[in-house]
Amino acid sequence: MKLAEFEKSLDDYLTRFEYFADRFDYTPRHQSELERLIDQYSAFITDETNITVWDELEQQGIGRTSGLVDGLRKSSARCVAILEKYRALNLQKGDTEITDYFRNIEECIEKEFGSFQISSTSKVLLVGSGSFPMTALLIAKRTGAAVVGIDIDAEAIELGLKVVETLGPELKIRLEKTSVEFLDDLNEITHIIFSSTVAEKYELLERLYPLTNEQVVVAMRYGNRLKSLFNYPLKETDEHKWGLVDNVLRRDDIFDIALYQKILA
Repeated sequence: MKLAEFEKSLDDYLTRFEYFADRFDYTPRHQSELERLIDQYSAFITDETNITVWDELEQQGIGRTSGLVDGLRKSSARCVAILEKYRALNLQKGDTEITDYFRNIEECIEKEFGSFQISSTSKVLLVGSGSFPMTALLIAKRTGAAVVGIDIDAEAIELGLKVVETLGPELKIRLEKTSVEFLDDLNEITHIIFSSTVAEKYELLERLYPLTNEQVVVAMRYGNRLKSLFNYPLKETDEHKWGLVDNVLRRDDIFDIALYQKILA
């Protein structure tokens, strides 16, 4: 793919994302088309030939397309949130079909913490749990850990609770609409996962430093280079607070994972 063609593809994706985001009305009118679009976009950002073109674009200076990149990141995240709502609503009707996008996410969950294993005694915090909290469900089901999911979208929490009630009522999962600072049991959290589409995740990480215990491990989902079209990228942390202990790069996954632990005085 040539550079001009690549940029035209980005513009086309943005137009289509904005179209579907503006037309969400809780009916299945556009669901199939949006699912196809998300799956196509997921394939686009993991295509090695596109990665090469992206690197060429960066070398030329990405400033001229920075607005387009930012718009794509926001609009694609909005459409993913809508797709989760579709999936949650469909579950209430008995439909459990999974798209390629969700399948990729579930495969990523398997590799989340590397050597920092989650066990039945762990307590996991998920920041940005969404309307279909599959991360919470998979972790709780496979490890027996307690999981707390938070989201700023009240509707996402309401739908998420119904999903948990349907798929895992026996699991130790709690979902709340709140900010991280207001959780009562933050000091008991052993593992934290940040969704890659949470824009302020590094600001939240900074605020979590004095509120969490010394052994806490943080999995920061992110996307650099071409993957930054779908995820918020990696950032530097305060060298006196959080240390990067592992960086899990997965070529075929839609996001990568940075693992952090506290720097102790």
